[in-house]
Amino acid sequence: MKKICVIGLGYIGLPTAALLANKGYDVHGVDVVQTTVDIINRGEIHIVEPELDTFVQAAVKSEKLKASLHPVEADVFIIAVPTPFHEGYVPNIDYVLSASRAIAPYLKEGDIVILESTSPVGTTDKVEEVLQEEGVNTSALYIAHCPERVLPGQIMRELVENDRIVGGTTKEATAKTVAFYQTFVDGEVLSTDAKTAEMAKLTENSFRDTNIAFANELSILCDKFGIDVWELISLTNRHPRVNVLQPGAGVGGHCIAVDPWFIVHAGGKDAKIIRTAREVNSYKTEWVIEKIKNEALTFEKEHGRKAKVACMGLAFKPNIDDLRESPALYITRQLKASGIHVLAVEPNIESFSEFDIVDYKEAMKEADIITFLVKHKEFINLGLKTNLDFCGALQK
Repeated sequence: MKKICVIGLGYIGLPTAALLANKGYDVHGVDVVQTTVDIINRGEIHIVEPELDTFVQAAVKSEKLKASLHPVEADVFIIAVPTPFHEGYVPNIDYVLSASRAIAPYLKEGDIVILESTSPVGTTDKVEEVLQEEGVNTSALYIAHCPERVLPGQIMRELVENDRIVGGTTKEATAKTVAFYQTFVDGEVLSTDAKTAEMAKLTENSFRDTNIAFANELSILCDKFGIDVWELISLTNRHPRVNVLQPGAGVGGHCIAVDPWFIVHAGGKDAKIIRTAREVNSYKTEWVIEKIKNEALTFEKEHGRKAKVACMGLAFKPNIDDLRESPALYITRQLKASGIHVLAVEPNIESFSEFDIVDYKEAMKEADIITFLVKHKEFINLGLKTNLDFCGALQK
């Protein structure tokens, strides 16, 4: 196992490719976007992730990492492409199937094919079916699912330190894939079957989503009762067996905001709690929008002009540039669409096509209403008093 081909050079594929290259593997990365390929081949990065730039620069300089638009022959193929959903929260695995077709001509006996994309249960089997349709003898391959389970902002560390779950379509595939991950993962590499590995990742994210939904619902109730939710949670968590999470403006990102729908789609009426948690977290975002609109309307009535509203943060979580499924971005878009003068603030992004990005210090000077949507480090302990802190940025 000397050569690796990574399909998809986004938030998971690029860090994985760079890490493997720095571990001594010859890595060929594939992406469908020419500018992404060009950026990586210059030893630069197109996403914000701590330490990633150092890894990519070293990998490209050593000629262990190269990127292109097309796959090449390799010993291990890693598929790390997006798995969004169609309208109505129907899972969309088109990118996974397309990637499978793309690598089919380059596969040979003994190769390992790994699906890392978070996927609905049964997707790994579908990868095998697609390869068979393309004329590949899959009995001579080792096909497995190993879901990524890293935290944006800590990816380079967690790729190595976290335990991994490997589930093959056969026991031999599981064993071969486990052996591969053991060459660069310090955490334990756990064996199971493909469907269980797929469900494990969906379960992890649904568990988080459900617990966040409790905190978000609690924040809405506390607002109704005139209670400081941050103080309440702090006091409640002094119980030795209670750990209420922090509420926010909703739930975003490609994982927690998406993956529970994979279970709901397959589970139907039996996925009651998971569906309700998704609905609560989506409702929290709409609730935030209404709170800001009401504040802006009150300002206009009192001052005879429209308020300038600073939307502090656009990313889906603190201290990253990732906008995927971001409730903060959705809120800012909806406020703008309703005619409110928004000042879009995102310290991790220099420019954005939809909004002029405003420096947070300038926004605070110019704004009539300041709304904290993401707890970026720049926003902490600013000494402001506001009732529109939806993420706890001003809490000590």
